[in-house]
Amino acid sequence: MLCHGWPEHAFSWRHQMPALAAAGYHVIAPNQRGYGTSSRPAEVTDYDIEHLSGDLVALLDHYGYEDATFVGHDWGAFVVWGLTLLHPDRVNKVINLSLPYQERGEKPWIESMEDTLGGDFYFVHFNRQPGVADAVFEDNTFQFLRNLYRKNEPSREPRPGMALIDLARAETPLGDPVMSDGDRDVIARSENLTAFVPNVEVVGLDCGHWIQQERPEETNQSILKWLEQRNAVQACPR
Repeated sequence: MLCHGWPEHAFSWRHQMPALAAAGYHVIAPNQRGYGTSSRPAEVTDYDIEHLSGDLVALLDHYGYEDATFVGHDWGAFVVWGLTLLHPDRVNKVINLSLPYQERGEKPWIESMEDTLGGDFYFVHFNRQPGVADAVFEDNTFQFLRNLYRKNEPSREPRPGMALIDLARAETPLGDPVMSDGDRDVIARSENLTAFVPNVEVVGLDCGHWIQQERPEETNQSILKWLEQRNAVQACPR
């Protein structure tokens, strides 16, 4: 089971899933609670480690497995570490990326992070100044996500202020985008379709490759609407 971090979703494992499946593994890569199209409870307490690890156990139950190898990254790794403590009998092996196990001391996590990483670290900022970053992300959602997922970014000295807020407001991000602007279908959009199909009309649906099965109603409506328009044009007297 592949457990993504924040702010990501299951798509972040797209390069690992085919390789693991080709090796004979059954791969489960969920959008975890609160991410993507998963359920998003409103209460903060619905996102504690018991609920987050419980979701993973429920997936094992759903697929009929006693245990599994869990692979986590970032916040997903944190959840997996908690899972090993709360449900050790359901964990076969653990592979975690970017986040080693964090030993819990007597001091609350936020205070420890503030002492070590400062008040502008995003965990600390989110807790000490609730709503501030939320408003910036809400106003700059597309720009924030576009700026966040970058590669080949040159190293530079950290600047004062909350880095994620600065990133959300940046109009000229550094580096190159990790993902293209295409949809989720593995078949890329044609760049020269009009050269072969005169008067073509392209409709994009928010889905993957199996369009008519994933979005049956929207597919039907698109087809019927297009046929209705074409029939109306053909019926007009000339």
